[in-house]
Amino acid sequence: MVARIYRPARNAMQSGKGKSQDWVLVFEPEVARSIDPLMGYTSSGDMKQQIKLRFDTLEDAESYARREGIAYVVQPAQEPTIKKVSYPDNFRFDRKVPWTH
Repeated sequence: MVARIYRPARNAMQSGKGKSQDWVLVFEPEVARSIDPLMGYTSSGDMKQQIKLRFDTLEDAESYARREGIAYVVQPAQEPTIKKVSYPDNFRFDRKVPWTH
């Protein structure tokens, strides 16, 4: 049973940073999912796939995994690149693509 500790990315549909500052511990699947022959549903007998634990810091998540004897892998957090965009640049005369309605 291996767990993965990561910090989720910001939601692309909203400008806020909600739920992207916490560190998350999830368990990797031990058993592959199986397909039900009648209905085609996918299912698994592995109940640990449903567990998602949130922590304030990476150290808290690591100490929990060590305390509970869980093997874990840390996925480093990726900081977003901030692109400087200026509204008046849309109307510059030396713009590569002319601005039209």
